[in-house]
Amino acid sequence: MFARIAITTLPRLPRLPLARMLEIAHQRRALARLNDAALADLGLSRDAARREAARPLWDIAGTCCA
Repeated sequence: MFARIAITTLPRLPRLPLARMLEIAHQRRALARLNDAALADLGLSRDAARREAARPLWDIAGTCCA
């Protein structure tokens, strides 16, 4: 038996090229690897960097995902 999934429950992916989405994911991983001094230079806390790095691939600021 197949389960039905309502389309509205699935996240809407932004209309960005896959290469751009992968670049953003790469940048988030790099952010997670920064030390506390580098984060302080950027004005970010460790918690803020962790939250940003943990965002899903489709959650990209500046795009309409609602």
